[in-house]
Amino acid sequence: MSISPVESIFTLLNETAEDIQHVHSLSYLEALAESGEHWFTGTVEDSDLELKQRLELKYRGMSLESFSRDDRRKAFQLAVLKGMKEHTQPNHQMTPDSIAMVIGYLLEKFTEGEEKITLLDPALGTANLILSIMNQLDGKVEVAHGVEIDEVLIRLAYTGANLSEQPIHLYTQDALEPLFIDPADAVISDLPVGYYPNDVRAADYQLQAKEGHSYAHHLFIEQSLKHVKAGGYLFFLVPNSLFESPLAGQLHEFLKEEAHIQGLIKLPQSLFKNEQSAKSILILQKQGADTKAPKQVLLADMPKLSNGPAVQNMMAKIQQWVKENK
Repeated sequence: MSISPVESIFTLLNETAEDIQHVHSLSYLEALAESGEHWFTGTVEDSDLELKQRLELKYRGMSLESFSRDDRRKAFQLAVLKGMKEHTQPNHQMTPDSIAMVIGYLLEKFTEGEEKITLLDPALGTANLILSIMNQLDGKVEVAHGVEIDEVLIRLAYTGANLSEQPIHLYTQDALEPLFIDPADAVISDLPVGYYPNDVRAADYQLQAKEGHSYAHHLFIEQSLKHVKAGGYLFFLVPNSLFESPLAGQLHEFLKEEAHIQGLIKLPQSLFKNEQSAKSILILQKQGADTKAPKQVLLADMPKLSNGPAVQNMMAKIQQWVKENK
């Protein structure tokens, strides 16, 4: 039975990561970041000579160049998923490729006519979402910026970006602190949902809660609008209940002032564990001198992504909507 390129790369990364993990008593994810980096640079710096020789032998048998960027990304993310199952933290979640594909398609349609764009993801995680989209848009994204506070995740994002050979500037910080990043052409993000514990920092935001902690996902939307160019588009993965929460009225008023709501696409329930965790893609455009609200907001329920004809049909409808409203 033939082994796919993704399986071959996964086997290499997994075996070498486990080897590094056992010799140096690291977590699997830390060892994986190290292994991916060794493979990318073609050199193994390790104090354990026996391990160094074993690793060099394995990497030598598989050249990086013989695999596509996206196969490398997929295999690396499979290994990341394995590591996350063993060591689950609530913030260690990954945006599935199927959702990245839909957001990539939307980004492409909304920025049609622009030869090159810059991207920002203020909640980068392992960078699977942004790397998947950059590979999908094949050279259209000139440079991307990613912000992530978790050091393990940013290390994985760094290795993943190298293996995908994509230009990303990485920032290890709380994305709700001041960002020293030029405004991007577009923002894409799987928003962290929940309360933001830093009330002092939240006080600098219009969307801070009047009492108690503010919603992190609301503050991320406001921060993103500050860091996108006038007329730029934002694509957020948001909870289905975004506009039904206790602070939804405040969010709605803010968006009326700052942005045009372009669309809300409900993703199929089958992509999520349960109804509570189900999400939609919210599409916004930052207001500018030449922007105006769409004639009608794009509201759609995405069919099951396994239903090819229904998905094609939906994509055609979205394309038509963009043509008529952009």
